[in-house]
Amino acid sequence: MVASLFTHAAGALRRLGTLALAVVLCFGLAACDGGSRKAASLSADDIAVIERQAEGFLAARDRLPELASLVNERDWTFTRNLIHGPMQEVGREMLYINQRLLPAERPEATKRADALKAALAELDEAARLQDSNNLSKAYIKVASGFGLYAQVLPAQVQADLKQS
Repeated sequence: MVASLFTHAAGALRRLGTLALAVVLCFGLAACDGGSRKAASLSADDIAVIERQAEGFLAARDRLPELASLVNERDWTFTRNLIHGPMQEVGREMLYINQRLLPAERPEATKRADALKAALAELDEAARLQDSNNLSKAYIKVASGFGLYAQVLPAQVQADLKQS
């Protein structure tokens, strides 16, 4: 009787083990089905939003020669006016662009946006303090920041806006 009970329990364990193995294999094979996945891409809506925000960003970037002239002339007041006027929305525009980028691109875009915003703040502070040494250094950071951030714009946006 004990032997019969032992044999019956062993058979039940074998069936349970086989079932568990089948479940694990099903989920394991489904997880790595080897199917080709479509590469992540931006939707048409995302591209449209990025383009709309990039237009404002690029318009601010196009005013860099004017800003350079003000910095070279040590025109403290108009330097600050340009930063707080036409360039004021750059931070918001970069934020909206970053929200629509692919998840893998967002950390680098955020890092570059933060660097540009910090450079603009440094430039504003140097103009406020009338510190010509730091004003020139900060302008270089701002110009560099605009160039670096423009590189994170998707290729389609750059082509559509003729900025490649």
